Amino acid sequence: MNLLEKLDFSTAFRELSPILIQGLGVVLGATLCGFSLALLLGTLIALGRISKSVLLNRILVILLEIVRGTPLLVQLVYMYYVVPLLIMLVGQLWDPSFRFTLSPFMAGVIGLGINYGCYLSEVIRSAITSIDKGQHEAALALGYTNRQAMWLIVIPQAVRIALPTFGNYIIMMIKDTSLLAFITVSELLLRTQAYASQTFLTIESYTILALAYLVLSLPLAQIVRIMERRLTRHV
Repeated sequence: MNLLEKLDFSTAFRELSPILIQGLGVVLGATLCGFSLALLLGTLIALGRISKSVLLNRILVILLEIVRGTPLLVQLVYMYYVVPLLIMLVGQLWDPSFRFTLSPFMAGVIGLGINYGCYLSEVIRSAITSIDKGQHEAALALGYTNRQAMWLIVIPQAVRIALPTFGNYIIMMIKDTSLLAFITVSELLLRTQAYASQTFLTIESYTILALAYLVLSLPLAQIVRIMERRLTRHV
């Protein structure tokens, strides 16, 4: 009997599919929370980068270099294992009984949010600087404050420009949620690993896992392409 005859995709699909569907909620939840945090951080970092504060600009540049110069997996492990210990050590300076823990899911969301926020900040900053300065000046002439002009006039237009890029980053984040398995988040990869180790259906299990990520990513990629065509048409 050759290898192909030993494969049992029907059994693996029947047994693994319900397990992956359960893990799908974790993937979508981590992506939604992580990307929301990334958008917030990315916007704040972008505004800091275009501000007139030299000190703030330098601090943010250092932060960006650190985050973009280290692997996401290392950042997730650091956030889960090291950051709670550092917070606890600082807290115990005032209260020796202070304790602090971070759930795997929350550590994963924060890690994804910080990592992607640093990358999105450059996208948002580029989009903001591409807006004609006359838009901001016109808003000021109409009585808007500088902050109102930025948040109500400039940033909405910048978001529209950057929207297709946001879609690409969402797809990337969905795939990167597989790294959460390394900090014990029970997402698709960790569930597949557990099933494969129990049934020895290794080829079948990981092939189905790869197809599951394709099923998640391809429709989103198509939506992003449609958005790009529509936005290009209206430019």
